[in-house]
Formats: sequence, C-alpha cells, structure tokens
Amino acid sequence: MNTDARGHYLADFARVAGTLPGRGVPWLDRLRKDALDQFALRGFPTRSDEDWKYTSVAALEKQRFHATTSARTHAGPHPLMTRHALAADVGHVLVFLDGHYAPWLSDLGALPTGARLCSLADALKSAPDLLESYLTNDERQTVFGALSTAFMADGAFLRLQRGIVLEAPVHLLFLSTESAAAHHMRNVIVAEDGAQATVIEHYAGIDGITYFNNVVTSIFADGNAAIAHHKLQQDGSAAYHVGGIHALQQRDSRLESHSISFGAALARNDITIAFHGNGCEATLNGLYLVGGTQHVDHHTCVDHRQPNGTSREHYRGVLEGQSHAVFDGKVIVQPGAQKSNAYQTNHNLLLSCDAEVDTKPELKIYADDVKCNHGATVGQLDEAQLFYLRSRGIDKAVAHGLLVHAFALDVIERIRIASLRTRLQEILLARLPQK
Repeated sequence: MNTDARGHYLADFARVAGTLPGRGVPWLDRLRKDALDQFALRGFPTRSDEDWKYTSVAALEKQRFHATTSARTHAGPHPLMTRHALAADVGHVLVFLDGHYAPWLSDLGALPTGARLCSLADALKSAPDLLESYLTNDERQTVFGALSTAFMADGAFLRLQRGIVLEAPVHLLFLSTESAAAHHMRNVIVAEDGAQATVIEHYAGIDGITYFNNVVTSIFADGNAAIAHHKLQQDGSAAYHVGGIHALQQRDSRLESHSISFGAALARNDITIAFHGNGCEATLNGLYLVGGTQHVDHHTCVDHRQPNGTSREHYRGVLEGQSHAVFDGKVIVQPGAQKSNAYQTNHNLLLSCDAEVDTKPELKIYADDVKCNHGATVGQLDEAQLFYLRSRGIDKAVAHGLLVHAFALDVIERIRIASLRTRLQEILLARLPQK
C-alpha cells in the first residue's frame, strides 16, 4: 500500500475522531480502533488480490479525501434534492447532505408503534447499546468496510419490532456537494420476526466534482421477515463509490436486493447474503449502464448455510465507449444445506468495440441434493433484430434504442415501486445511445 495514503487516512481519523458519534462508548471506541488497525495493516487492495483482479483502486488511492464533520445548512429545498426526490408513493424520507443527516430536508412521515427510523448518529448518541450486536457483526467486512467502520459518522437506522409492517417505502437520499470530501457511512436495517419493509438507498452528487462515498449497509432479517432493498447509485461522473451490502437471514425470511449503477468514475459493490435459517429466499437483481471511461464492479456472494434455501440472481449490463464492467457472482452451498435451489445469470451488451466486460459466475457446492445452475453472456446488438426493425421503417437510431431499452427493461420491470421504476425508465431513455 502507498504509505502516504495510509498516513493520510490515519491523520484524517485523528483530526475527526473527537467529532464522531458515540465517542466514549467503550465497545464502539474499540470497534473503531480495531477497524482502523485493520486498514493500516492491510491497506488498499491491489490487483494481486483475487477479488480485485479486474478493478484497480490506484487512482482513488492517490486522492486526498477528507472526512466531513457536519452538513452545511441550505435555505429551502436543495437543488439536488428537488432533482432526485421520488413521488408520493414513498412515505418516509431521510436526506443526508455530504455524509450527514439533514433533518431540515427530511420527512420521516408517520411511523407505526414498534418502528424506529432515525439517523445512525442520533442512535449512537441516544441508545448506542441497541446497535452493538449489529455493528460488531463484521463477518464479511472488507478493507473499505473497515475504513468505513472506523470513520462512520452517520447513515440510517431502521428497526422494526416483531410483526411490524412498514407500508410505504423508505427513501434514503445521500447527496454530495463538496469536492475532495470522503463520506464514510453505515446503514443498519433490522426486521424482527414477521416484520416487513421496503427501502431505497439512493446516491447522487454534483457532476464533475471529485468525492468518495464509502458505505456499508447491514441487513438483518429475522424469521419470516421480508425486506426489499433497492440501491440506486447515481453519483457524479468524477466520483468514487465503494459500497457493501451484507445481509443475514433467519428461517423463512425473504430478501430482495436490487442494485442499479449508473454513475461514478469508479463504482464497486460487494453484496453478500448468508442463510442462517431453514427455508430462506433471496432475489438479487442488478443493472449497470456505463459509458466513457467508467468502471463498475459487482461482486456478489450467496451463502446457502441451511437446507431448503432458494436464491435467484439476474444481472444485466450495457456498456458504451471505453467503459469496463466486472461481475463476479459466487453461490456457495455448504455441507448439510440440502434441497438448496440456486440460479444465477449475467448478461452484457457491448455497444462499442472498446468496451470490456469480465464476468465470472461461480458455484461452490458441497451438498449432493441441490438444484444449481448459472450462466453468462457478452455480446452486441442482434443484427437480425436490427434488420427486422429497419425493414418496418424504423429509423436506425430508434431501432438501436428500442433494443437496448428492451434489454435493460428486464431488470427494471422487476422493481415493484412505481415511482422508482418510472425514474429508472427516465434515466435509461436519457442515456440511450444516439446514433
């Protein structure tokens, strides 16, 4: 690792340590110290690390980002929020400005008894012990996750007690407006037995400025709970985004994970699901649309640890220009996880001869009574389909756009939130290649 980079982050931590929420709480102080020590020991990953073989973070490492200590107030609605707000079918909105909760821009809405929704900073200040078991569960923690744990200044905390159903979706909107800023955030979502929630985790920023979003989202689904999680990464074109989504499921729980990546110069998402109970279900859908010199990387891992688990994974990518995408999908079926059923696909559409995809679906099966299969494709637009549309009098550019739209729509239509589905359609149409 670049020792200058290591020294920079260690010095930056010393600068902001006194402002971090929950300081003075023994278990949290130890957690931060252990995480920082882990980062200092391991350093940023290089291409010699198998999980980072196709993704270089050298450009990110050279940057000198500084953690922000507070959100700057803004009179009236923020322009970015106006642009990225969703429609009325979203009932609870938490806005984070430059890595910190902005209550003057948020609207928590009406919450049922037994539901707690607040900023992580507020929870760490008022009831830190409530979070200990969730924040110290770092089984899947990466180096970037360790850095986020050390610096975590804010994020969202959603906890639903037994049987509580949150009818309207929660919109977590993270806006970035400061150049050279690092936002180390942690989101915690907890659904106790039978609870249900739908969450949209949405990132956007001013185009052209360089900033770094480093975020970890931890999801805990107890028995018979159901969580639908949607991540929309729409950062500015010069931004860096490294995220982790780590879910732990108990018996008969259901999880939907939708990961949509449109922005950032470099975006990496590590998504891990662990079945800790019998009869768990998980559906992972993903779409990435990149161009220019953008780089997007999705690493997923579904760990079937108990019997009768079902996982479905559908990822699609559209690439233009000199962009590069990576998909590394792993399904593990542990000994004793009999009757597991897993399906995984990754399809990629290259619109340029200079675009590149590295795709690696993988099955690791240690049980004998299972149904598992996977597949991946990389290709260009079907000339026969283009010819068919052109022969019906459809302009070449329109025909081209229709085929790309249909390819991406397969993932978008799996999303059940109408306003989010409409927004993704709008973004897709605006990004369709013009030829």
